[in-house]
Amino acid sequence: MSQFFEFQVTLIKSRMKVQNFLFSLIPQGKPTLFTGISSSERLCAHIARFGHKKVLFVTDSMLNQLGVLSAMQESLQSGGVEYAVFDGVEPDPTYAVVDDGVEHYRHENCDAILAVGGGSSIDAAKAMALAISNKVDRSIKLAGVYRARKNPVPLYVVPTTAGTGSEVTLAAVISHPKTHVKMPIADHRTLPLAAALDPEIMKGMPPHITSATGMDALTHAIESFISTTSNRRTELYSRAAIRDIFEFLPKAYEQGDDLVAREAMGMASFNAGYAFTKTLVGYVHGIAHQLGAWYGTPHGLANALVLPLVMEFSIDAVEEKFASLADEIGVAKNENTPAQNARAFVDAVEDLMKRVDVPRKLDALKREDITDIAKAALKETHSSYAVPKYMNLETCEALLEKLLP
Repeated sequence: MSQFFEFQVTLIKSRMKVQNFLFSLIPQGKPTLFTGISSSERLCAHIARFGHKKVLFVTDSMLNQLGVLSAMQESLQSGGVEYAVFDGVEPDPTYAVVDDGVEHYRHENCDAILAVGGGSSIDAAKAMALAISNKVDRSIKLAGVYRARKNPVPLYVVPTTAGTGSEVTLAAVISHPKTHVKMPIADHRTLPLAAALDPEIMKGMPPHITSATGMDALTHAIESFISTTSNRRTELYSRAAIRDIFEFLPKAYEQGDDLVAREAMGMASFNAGYAFTKTLVGYVHGIAHQLGAWYGTPHGLANALVLPLVMEFSIDAVEEKFASLADEIGVAKNENTPAQNARAFVDAVEDLMKRVDVPRKLDALKREDITDIAKAALKETHSSYAVPKYMNLETCEALLEKLLP
């Protein structure tokens, strides 16, 4: 490590200490949580008791066409609540999509939002809820940290995937409408009032989505666990998520209608989301976000591709933590050294990836893009995340080269 790089790392760590102190002051709540079969309908009955007159469903066109909303709509109507539907959300939603949703909400004279979908729908709904109450002409004005003055309109969510944990996180990840660079809205007030983890809805996830979103949740849990800002409380949630993902992700992947596995994965995603909301993430996300921006790589898949590579890079700095996780999932051996058990955990992650058919190469990746991607990844990570070990540009480029087809 060069003296200049050591100096850079010292500056980054100093800045992280200040950021993490300020971040520790942000209150972290939880939505009222409904779980189990038909929990989405029970959530709608709960919404009706809050006295809302008309609720806007925020979702994507496919879920709407498949009739996923039908039972929830009937439950709202039984409680005397009208509804409208905005199904214009697309993967990696832009602020233009958010603005369309805001206009639809106002046109329909709604007084609450119910987001049904993956992280894209939930994040778009969070941004809409904040933009509506703050009466901004363009929602992109809220991009950044605490740019809103007023609390959002009431927001409820039903995740259809088990990965993002967006139902319990304190931010919304939205993309610039032209560049598609992710410009998050960070504000603890975006936390939904209530959420339903309904395994009947999640069972409709196809295997490749189940795999990618499950690995997304695993990435959240591992990056939170090894963050230098982790604490006993966040580590409890990370451990629970990791244990459940290793047990139930293969079952949900291989048998999509296994409601026990689906519900367990929903809780694992929730627990991982709660953990990383306090600690943030690390290099995996820093790199994965760039793959999404450059090539449109789905976020869960991008995380899954990068996770074992970053774990390999970090292993010597988090040996004891990885060894404890090996014990958590039952692959540690008493006769092994901590280094050997840490290696066993990394190997277990790679074995899990094989079981759920995660690819190891990114076909879209181009060698000529690697330097720019690496620079952007390091800029994001070094400005936001408290990682246990720092990499320079050459190391990040070498890591990305391993993903070349």
